[in-house]
Amino acid sequence: MIFGNGSARPDGIGAASGALTRLGWPRLSGLVPQDVTTFRGPGWTAGALAAINAVGTVRSLIHMLAPDSGAQSIASMDTEVTGGGNIVSLLAQWGGAQLLESGVIWIALWRYRGLVPLMLGVVTAEQLLRVAIGTSKPLTTEHKPPGALSRVLLPAAAATLAISLTEPQAATDPAR
Repeated sequence: MIFGNGSARPDGIGAASGALTRLGWPRLSGLVPQDVTTFRGPGWTAGALAAINAVGTVRSLIHMLAPDSGAQSIASMDTEVTGGGNIVSLLAQWGGAQLLESGVIWIALWRYRGLVPLMLGVVTAEQLLRVAIGTSKPLTTEHKPPGALSRVLLPAAAATLAISLTEPQAATDPAR
């Protein structure tokens, strides 16, 4: 809501001549915009996506390249049990899927910035699935694996997604 003072707040805080404010509900049409080369959301949300994706890229490479796929050395999963090699193999294959996702996100950040909200949607959906599956099929490990951070990353990614779908609106100066 815009008040007579050009601010989204009734006390006028944030009202300034020519200032940009973000108002209204997130627009789902921003998930797949007509112009995929232009991102209209706040720049910091693209930066947040890049930071999340950098971690995801490293994580995928560890799953693919580490001798134990990070299962025992990082996640404290016992791979010395019968079928432990299958755990290592599945995590390595999962790393390949994660690397594919990371590659698509890097391409969007580099060339198709208008798809930043869609990529944030993919990250949010992935975290939601990880939390849901992790709840229904919990891992037994000595300590919480890094993937347990999905419970923190999920609300952060969802909020960043919602904010990325807002568009700037010029604030009006009541003195004009």
